[in-house]
Amino acid sequence: METSGAIIGLAQWLQTPAGRYVLEWEQRHLDVAVADLFGFHALQLGLPELDTLRANRMPHRWVATDTADHSGSPPASAAVQGAAYETDDDTLAPALSRCVVALHCDFDALPFDSQSLDLVVLPHGLELARDPHLALREVERVLVPEGRVVVVGFNPTSLWGLRQRLGHVRRRIARGGEPSLFLPSAGEFMGYRRLRDWLRLLSFEVEAGRFGCYRPPLLSDKWLARLAWMEQAGERWWPVFGAVYFVVAVKRVRGMRLVGLVREQRQRAKAAPAVAVHHHQDLLQPHRPSRSATREPVEETS
Repeated sequence: METSGAIIGLAQWLQTPAGRYVLEWEQRHLDVAVADLFGFHALQLGLPELDTLRANRMPHRWVATDTADHSGSPPASAAVQGAAYETDDDTLAPALSRCVVALHCDFDALPFDSQSLDLVVLPHGLELARDPHLALREVERVLVPEGRVVVVGFNPTSLWGLRQRLGHVRRRIARGGEPSLFLPSAGEFMGYRRLRDWLRLLSFEVEAGRFGCYRPPLLSDKWLARLAWMEQAGERWWPVFGAVYFVVAVKRVRGMRLVGLVREQRQRAKAAPAVAVHHHQDLLQPHRPSRSATREPVEETS
């Protein structure tokens, strides 16, 4: 994967004002999305800086990271010190806290049995996966029927996505130095409609979806605060052009079984008595006397 001198990865980008703005929006809306999802086992794949399962009430909740992306990360802890950034008033903002990471695994080979999880959340997990389609198939395998998957991603059809594409174009044509990108350079952004098509191919039914973060791609806290009015305007006038989105989908398993009245009617039809029929032709035809028996005697005359 290509890297930038100014932005190393998603975890470092979240330290910037734009990153904290995205993180706050995702945390607020994911808390509402997963609050009423019930079951026993829930899993978050990637991005321990975002606690997507804190509002969920399942008894067993885990956070997993990809070994390819976090091989050099420090040991898991409740709070890990990271690189802080400078704000407009020349002060250092505190580093982001991290969830306790329970395991390291590949997203395309999860160490769980088939149909063993009730909820899987991927906060930008598909964008950083080695094979996004294979990772989504693995999520479908470990989910129970009627289980939920929540996918969070950057929207390429937005102002932020447009600025990212322009940055890649400038990188190709630049001769001296490498222009920095606004968003993390690692991974591949996946569009909303493309993700819906993938989910339908895997027998998922999209239950809910939402776009957000309609402010322009700026790196200043002051200007992001001044343009806060664009959130309501964007939700009304250009709702599908938000910088990020999330999708909630349900795993459907097609099947058929007889229940209730249908089963009773079928049993009654089977209980109808059978009629035995004798096919002998002589028994079916009525008895007729022979001609010799019915012939009258002839009187002899002299």
